[in-house]
Amino acid sequence: MDKINISNKFKMFEETWTPKIITELNGQQVKLAKLKGEFVWHNHEHEDELFYVVKGELILRFRESGTNEQTEVILKPGEMIVVPAGVDHKPIAHEECHVMLIEPAGIKHTGDVQHELTKDKLDWI
Repeated sequence: MDKINISNKFKMFEETWTPKIITELNGQQVKLAKLKGEFVWHNHEHEDELFYVVKGELILRFRESGTNEQTEVILKPGEMIVVPAGVDHKPIAHEECHVMLIEPAGIKHTGDVQHELTKDKLDWI
């Protein structure tokens, strides 16, 4: 039962779009990620995903199933959102953004989409 200093953990890596696992509980993993630029459209068919913004601004675009209609939510530090299972989403950060993610262990961060940003194995820090 060691305490975790999130600021210190963010100092341990520079890569963007590469979540780092910091702990887990009840089958869920808590991850930190630095984001910059645009990610790939994807969804997690069976898993919800929580985004909590620690630093910066995160834009989350959502696409209605079966259409090209899009909506968007902007998250600032201290704000969070749960993306329900099966919802197509695309994270965007115009400037570097630090986020905490809470999601089931083993979830692929690009869902079923295989992309150059896909990481098959995430590091623990």
